[in-house]
Amino acid sequence: VSSVLSLFLWAPIAIWYWWTHPTAVTWTGAAFIVLSGVLHCGYSIFLQRAYRAGDFTLVYPLARGTGPLLSSLAAIVFLGERPSLIAGGGAIVIILSIFLLTGGHNLLRGKHDSGKALFYGIGCGVFIASYTVSDQQGVTFALVPPLLLDWGGGLSRVVLFSPFAAKRWPEVRHVWKTYKLECFAVAILGPLAYILVLTAMKFAPLIYIAPMREVSILIGAFIGARVLKEADGRRRIWAAAAMALGVIALAFG
Repeated sequence: VSSVLSLFLWAPIAIWYWWTHPTAVTWTGAAFIVLSGVLHCGYSIFLQRAYRAGDFTLVYPLARGTGPLLSSLAAIVFLGERPSLIAGGGAIVIILSIFLLTGGHNLLRGKHDSGKALFYGIGCGVFIASYTVSDQQGVTFALVPPLLLDWGGGLSRVVLFSPFAAKRWPEVRHVWKTYKLECFAVAILGPLAYILVLTAMKFAPLIYIAPMREVSILIGAFIGARVLKEADGRRRIWAAAAMALGVIALAFG
């Protein structure tokens, strides 16, 4: 629902830009746009299933923390970017924070009951890292304008998800009837935030941008603990705070 709304709300700006820049997207750029849509679909599916299986304070920092860590590793291995000692220390802090956040001490004792949430949360991080690297290449190598990359990726998502939505049309109607404001918020703010990220990727190395966009980890942990009243809130807030510091070190290092 939010993808369809986003497609229509952002269409006038995207069409105007394409009309004034008719050669902005090449065939290579179109391939990156489709790939972006496919990877974002995987991210969406894993994120929804992770939220069904685990608490917000567990899933959100886990997904958002592993994403920049994997993105940075990919930038080192595939793009030749070289972090400093501070960045390496930040990566270690993120790993230890994930261990604390997810109750790793219980996992070692065989007492962990959030295996499904961990699987989908980490899988979500893998998709975040994948589309981050792919989209960075889309705006730098293929020179796709950030606005068109995001809008075209949204079009790809709508095409891919439509057959499944048609089979579950009563659920779609229920979501639209019950959560209109939430859907509009996602449709407006999601693309706006990511277009800003894509624009930043044109001017700075991926190893800086990928971590810095995840400082929302701490905000998400606070919301889950204080607003949603989820369990182990204090431990998860401290773990998320440490993870945010690790992310900042990863960026500035």
